[in-house]
Amino acid sequence: MNHILRSAALMMAGVTLAGSSLQAQKKKEEVPEESRLTVDISLPATPVKSQYRSNTCWSYASVSFIESELLRTGKGEFDLSEMYFVRHAYVAKADKYVRMHGHNNFDEGGLVLDVMKIWKEVGFVPESAYNGLCTGDSLPVHGEMAAVLKGYLEQVIRNPNRSLTPVWMNGFEGILDAYLGEDPSGFEYQGKNYTPRSFAGELGLNPDDYVAIGSFTHHPFYEDFMLEVPDNWNWGTIKNVPLQEMMAVLDNALGSGYTVCWDADVSETGFDRKLDVATIPDASAPGKEKEITQENRQEGFNNYQTTDDHLMHITGSATDQDGNRFYLVKNSWGAKGRANDGYLYASKAYMQSKTIFILVHKAALPASIAEKLGI
Repeated sequence: MNHILRSAALMMAGVTLAGSSLQAQKKKEEVPEESRLTVDISLPATPVKSQYRSNTCWSYASVSFIESELLRTGKGEFDLSEMYFVRHAYVAKADKYVRMHGHNNFDEGGLVLDVMKIWKEVGFVPESAYNGLCTGDSLPVHGEMAAVLKGYLEQVIRNPNRSLTPVWMNGFEGILDAYLGEDPSGFEYQGKNYTPRSFAGELGLNPDDYVAIGSFTHHPFYEDFMLEVPDNWNWGTIKNVPLQEMMAVLDNALGSGYTVCWDADVSETGFDRKLDVATIPDASAPGKEKEITQENRQEGFNNYQTTDDHLMHITGSATDQDGNRFYLVKNSWGAKGRANDGYLYASKAYMQSKTIFILVHKAALPASIAEKLGI
């Protein structure tokens, strides 16, 4: 499969990509009209969905990842519910927020770590059992709900009775019932009755088989640490490896047939939302990408230039005509009107620099790295 990127070209590291106003000023004959990316690896994935006006990319990316795992293991194609995880995350998030007297993060964001925890504790359900659409919208619109939930909790924490009532959570879940629907304790799917736990169990995947990998120097390598980002409200941990080994895990996973869940920063100017291409231009060397090192990657995290803005699903890789590597990433901004039908291409430099962490099946780890991590 080939994708051709058209329009004014961006020259960097020998890669011709579209969308640079600087290059648009160059003489027409100096700018190639198109650049071809050849997809080398394209692993099975379900259709692109849209998170629309909800900040729930973390659930969409995680569900897409689980759906690809079901395809990989021969279970078939499933359409799983993103909002089931959103609802359960809100309940757990509210409990922790109140217990922390409001000194913890409470908003729409989250991580794939939350999905794994919810999956392990209560299971999951198909979209047909819980679509979360109770407001008359055909796609999720969560601004009002998020504001109402936060306002409710602020009053609980304000504690006007001087003692919290034992029913405040009932009221919180009542809001979720109104906006998303009641939590399904049982449902019918393809002629059989299930609970969320029995449905997940029948599909045969194990949430304990997945491992989160990052690369940071403010913690020791080959140890677990609690990731210090606001959306890690649940204080989840990831495993720490050197940058080259994190990339080796990614490449080995894709080459072995495993897709990857990706937590990343998308705030950089090199992340072109119109063309769905992500690169790291080198400001000191026009036309080239920045060389990414362990040190400048860490610097970006330390000074808030690299934050956990968005979760996506890596399903393959591609190469341009000059041999430069890109990663094929399934997004959750819908397919209609997108440059690459809902997918984007992230350069190797972008992946090295702007990855917060990746989540993969532990069988996708190179043996030497798994041994160092004690897996």
